[in-house]
Amino acid sequence: MPDMETPPSEAHLLALREVVEGPLHEIALRFSRCLSDRWPHTALVIFTRECTGRPRKVAGATDMVNKVTIAELEELKAQLRPGRAISTTAAVGGMNRTVWVVRDPVDTLLVLVPRAGRVRLPEPSTLAALFGIVATSIRQQVSQASPDYLAESRAASSERARTMAEMAAAQESALLSILNTLRSTALDDRRARTAATESASLALVALRSAQETDLALTEEPAQTAFTKLRKDMRQLLKHHGARVEFVPPAKAARTLPGEVAHAARAMTRTAVLAFIAQPYLSRLRIAWTCDGTTLRIDVRDQEAGSLDVNALSSQLEGRARTLGATVQLDCAPGWGSRVSVALPVDPPAVRPRETKLASLNVREREVLRLLAQGRRNKAIADELGVTESTVKFHVTGVLRKLEVSTRGEAAAVALNEG
Repeated sequence: MPDMETPPSEAHLLALREVVEGPLHEIALRFSRCLSDRWPHTALVIFTRECTGRPRKVAGATDMVNKVTIAELEELKAQLRPGRAISTTAAVGGMNRTVWVVRDPVDTLLVLVPRAGRVRLPEPSTLAALFGIVATSIRQQVSQASPDYLAESRAASSERARTMAEMAAAQESALLSILNTLRSTALDDRRARTAATESASLALVALRSAQETDLALTEEPAQTAFTKLRKDMRQLLKHHGARVEFVPPAKAARTLPGEVAHAARAMTRTAVLAFIAQPYLSRLRIAWTCDGTTLRIDVRDQEAGSLDVNALSSQLEGRARTLGATVQLDCAPGWGSRVSVALPVDPPAVRPRETKLASLNVREREVLRLLAQGRRNKAIADELGVTESTVKFHVTGVLRKLEVSTRGEAAAVALNEG
């Protein structure tokens, strides 16, 4: 008979709440701590294609998790039915290992590398259920495109694009050099030259393929992003009765960074919800245009002009500020309402002195503000309504991102930057 599984304890559920409440880019670290006693492991990887900035969220042994590739994770995912949690042996981080794997029905993957000597996966159904909550939370945060998610995604996308470009340029140069040398008529070993040429050619193809795969995860064609929006909007408006006109961006429109595509859909959805909240709506026009540097969202009607402009402005403000967007709301009684959003496609240049503070998420900024006032961890926890362990976690993150070693140094950075 299979072993009976123990329901999650109250402590586990409280820990799980902290997992889903904290910033998205650190969710792997919090989930790893939540699982550590019942599922002891040395490394944890969460893989989701929905997060364009960081599809791989990792915790644990850095020498291992830094080597885990998207191809390895895709292969693992393909072997597992949604909703299953299993123990298996697979190539992870460049070598075969025993791993505990969960594939959630929303298609998010969890990989745990168990501690030495552990093979059997304890309580697979309970692990799958806990991960299901985390996977659903990730999906909701991405679909809502919160300012914290957008800021992290933009930073990660920019860094990935720079790194990939540098890596591709360096390796392509080296491989082309090898090819040119081996193609030289001065070499008389034809078979060796042919074999080496084929190897180098395959390496070039693999390198370019890896770059294309990474871009597929971090970018989205403007028309594809709009098609997803139109599908969501039709579902939302199908019982409303209003006539909706969708105007997509041109076919030649520039490919969008993932965070811009997510923000554009979320901000359009927010605007549409405000429009249909009016007492009467017979016609709505939703249009996107992209001129190469800016994605423009335009939502308008021709009704009584009763749009709640103040409430909508407040709802759009956080995302707009994070991505440097401008929002214009017009409401003319008797004529109609219009919402215009201009989203920069590329991130703004960040001055060197701003870089470190800009890397802090919303919660870390709150902790730093209170830390600069001389508050201790308990006082910060009381102020923010979290546990002291959560405060310690955020303080550690602040020190690391600001590249300082003490609370006093962090406070000095905060005070110097105002």
